[in-house]
Amino acid sequence: MATLTVPAVVPPVAEDCEQLHKAFEGWGTNEKLIISVLAHRDAAHRRAIRRAYAEAYGKELLRALGDEIHGKFERAVILWTLEPAERDAVLANEEAKKWHPGGRALVEIACTRTPAQLFAARQAYHDRFKRSLEEDVAAHVTGDFRKLLVPLVSAYRYDGPEVNISLAHSEAKILHEKIHKKGYSDEEIIRILTTRSKAQLLATFNSYKDQFDHPINKDLKADPKDEFLATLRAIIRCFICPDRYFEKILRLALGGMGTDEDDLTRVIATRAEFDLKLIKEAYQKRNSVPLERAVAKDTTRDYEDILLALLGAE
Repeated sequence: MATLTVPAVVPPVAEDCEQLHKAFEGWGTNEKLIISVLAHRDAAHRRAIRRAYAEAYGKELLRALGDEIHGKFERAVILWTLEPAERDAVLANEEAKKWHPGGRALVEIACTRTPAQLFAARQAYHDRFKRSLEEDVAAHVTGDFRKLLVPLVSAYRYDGPEVNISLAHSEAKILHEKIHKKGYSDEEIIRILTTRSKAQLLATFNSYKDQFDHPINKDLKADPKDEFLATLRAIIRCFICPDRYFEKILRLALGGMGTDEDDLTRVIATRAEFDLKLIKEAYQKRNSVPLERAVAKDTTRDYEDILLALLGAE
């Protein structure tokens, strides 16, 4: 499901470090050499490169990159080079500090990662920022969004396949009752969405559809301009069909009058090692255009090259 392409025989870490150092030498930076190394190494290799580079040259690789490259290309390379948990911590911190109701990074991190991955992101957050993720979310997010997002990012859900069908039926009724009464921020809705396992939630959403003849998200479209309802829908979509959720993020990022580089970079950098192939398939099916072609149309130069490399383009 990943799009990341790694050589059949990966060069020694020392050789990769030497190539990167070579890319930084001289009057100009060799961006293509940076891409040829970092965009074709998995998380374990990138971690080893960072450690070995600091030992060999006395400078942290991320700092060296930041000194040599800039703008959206720098953003993509730095995010990609970070370890997945560290990357999630950085993205979560950025969104928490600049919170706005349309933000989706916190929802994605809380709902599309496994419980172990979310726990690792919270640990990385603590190590990097000397505060807890939930502390910062509580400090910067207000109102109903705070009621929802603090427990969402704090969750450590059961990750197994077991499902309680009778509980799914009863909680589907609870959700329907609260939504019908427009109690969208009711503590019962928040409790169910922020504590139940993915398998249990899927059973509950299926029961909702069976009992009330339409998907739960249809009832949450009562006011399309309500960002709290949009956030609830995003949470549910992340659990039901993450590939289609991310496809929509990419479609909106690449559509319209301008390109949303933040969303585009975030999705590609966070999903390239996991399920970007499925997201690409969903994009092609929905838009009748390969994602690579859409990215190439809306981006240029080194930024285009790093994104296409992570998409697995030949």
